[in-house]
Amino acid sequence: MKWDIFCRVVDNYGDIGVTWRLARQLVAEQGAEVRLWVDDLAALARICPRANAESVCQHLDGVEVLRWDSIWQAVKPADVVIEAFACELPADYVKAMSVGASRVLWLNLEYLSAEDWIEGCHGLPSMQGNGLQKFFFFPGFTAGTGGLLCEGDLLDARDALQRDIGVRERFLESMGIRPATGARLISLFAYENTALHSLLDALANDATPSHLLVPEGRVLGDLHGWLGHATEVGTSVERGALRVQVLPFMQQDQYDALLWCCDLNLVRGEDSFVRAQWAGRPLVWHIYPQEEGAHWDKLEAFMALYCQGFSAEASAALQALWRAWNAGKPMADGWNAWLRCHAELAAHAQEWARRQAVRADLAAALVQFYRNWL
Repeated sequence: MKWDIFCRVVDNYGDIGVTWRLARQLVAEQGAEVRLWVDDLAALARICPRANAESVCQHLDGVEVLRWDSIWQAVKPADVVIEAFACELPADYVKAMSVGASRVLWLNLEYLSAEDWIEGCHGLPSMQGNGLQKFFFFPGFTAGTGGLLCEGDLLDARDALQRDIGVRERFLESMGIRPATGARLISLFAYENTALHSLLDALANDATPSHLLVPEGRVLGDLHGWLGHATEVGTSVERGALRVQVLPFMQQDQYDALLWCCDLNLVRGEDSFVRAQWAGRPLVWHIYPQEEGAHWDKLEAFMALYCQGFSAEASAALQALWRAWNAGKPMADGWNAWLRCHAELAAHAQEWARRQAVRADLAAALVQFYRNWL
């Protein structure tokens, strides 16, 4: 079972983050041979420092990683070809798919969404002009979708860290993090956001101390604006009840562990959004902004699904906070309402992760789709 996964890095790390996780899981858990074609290996090297950003071909964790150059070098197509997020395959590769003796399953791995129409479109074929069929494969949160990326041992590793205070403290210490006793631990990974100043003010004026962990990323400009100066990676700054610490860019497994340690995770895009759900801790999602506000439909659809089973108060608190965060509006009222519902939000986060874990993960669903197609 040979797979080719094509990834174009747009302007963030979500595309490469998802495809790199998927490629490794297909190899490790499904016995697949995987070639991962990436047009920007420097982005891969940020989340996997073992990667060589200048190498044309390298092997990492059983995956053959190849540089996707503008001048295409002919190769035999794999049994399954994943066009991640409509990145458009090389024309010569598509031609080889159409004239080859072997059938090739062509999948367009779509972006994650909780919108109702996803179930109706998941797995549908689209006839191409050359006679090939391309199938649309939608990750998702319900039984009629392709599921979520989740390695087989992920939740066991999470539970082991969350149960053992010593293990957790040693991990945080390895990252240079030494939270004060009783401090609320919060991670922040977001796009540029004018709401940040209001949130930081609320945390600084809170009765409970907070330790805010900010991995390197696009939100640092807004953080520095609130502080009034830039901060070095690893340094901490205190304002009132808030301690802010900037962390270096992390490998994926380190970031997962950071999410597991925190009481609240503010995340962005798709990859960190899913990983925060597996953490089983309350989260706030900064969705990737789209033209004409198309992202709001996705945000509202997920909140409607996620809030099922909540009390009216908790549902209103979560939605108010998420809307304010994504709209760049004042956060103080939403934060205070969120605090009043924290116990319910925390319990729901654990139950949500448990329910999602019962379903087949994305890698397994892809393999099963291929077997059914044969």
